[in-house]
Amino acid sequence: MDVRQNTAAWQRVVEIASGADRPVALPSAAVACVDDVGADGLGVSLITGGRIRTVAYAVDDRSYRLEDAQLVSGEGPCTEAYLRRGIVEVEVSSASGRWPVFLRTAGELGIRSVVAVPLLVGNGVPVGAMDVYRTTGAALGAADRARLDAYGRILALLALDAHPALIGWDRATPETGPVGYPPVVHQAAGAAAEASGVAVPDALARMRAHAFSRQRLLEDVARDILAGRLRLEEDGDTPRLTVRLTRGRSAGPTAAAAVGGGRKRTWDARLPPRRTRRAGPRRQRGCGRAP
Repeated sequence: MDVRQNTAAWQRVVEIASGADRPVALPSAAVACVDDVGADGLGVSLITGGRIRTVAYAVDDRSYRLEDAQLVSGEGPCTEAYLRRGIVEVEVSSASGRWPVFLRTAGELGIRSVVAVPLLVGNGVPVGAMDVYRTTGAALGAADRARLDAYGRILALLALDAHPALIGWDRATPETGPVGYPPVVHQAAGAAAEASGVAVPDALARMRAHAFSRQRLLEDVARDILAGRLRLEEDGDTPRLTVRLTRGRSAGPTAAAAVGGGRKRTWDARLPPRRTRRAGPRRQRGCGRAP
């Protein structure tokens, strides 16, 4: 850690907070970083116990949409910075083969370069990542990287202060990318699964497909489902689920095609064998007297 850069960054954060008559917290640190490094946007995502990702703060709506795009797709520089515990630089125009969903959103929103910085606490334990967005491409020098690293550590400490119960940083094991979602998304997936009669992972896949196709925030989709304003089974843009019932001895799902836009997913839900009656005298219908 560069002590000089760290001290300068803290001074800038305190100046921003004092000038706005606000406490030193995530918002003031994010604004200080944007002003200090000449960025056009910034978002902070926290990762709980190495799995659940939550958008903790964004300086504007565009930055929030970019953070949500990484949440929806499960890909992007945020995840890579978290896993590598190091700064990741991305030129949007030259990285067309990586993270297609995120890069498509970034390009549509006018972003040309992204710098993802891990949020590290203690002895380099990651609790999330900070994404710095620019509308122009610019290579980082050694001083720039040291300054961003300093802001990353400041934001990590302030994140722990703001979310002490949310971040299980002592259990973080950055061996694989985070696959979880905020609690509201999991709640909505459970509600959608119950309403549609499908498994929770399939309901979650349909939620992500809806958010991507409609260019909506995943958390907004989740809230609409919980409020009863959206029923995914009535939405033509999300994958349809077709159930084929057959008779047999085995039970449970068998063949299942991958969920994708406009494609169907089919289960062979085997039912127990049909029962047969024992042979015997056939009863005569009717209730009249015998002659």
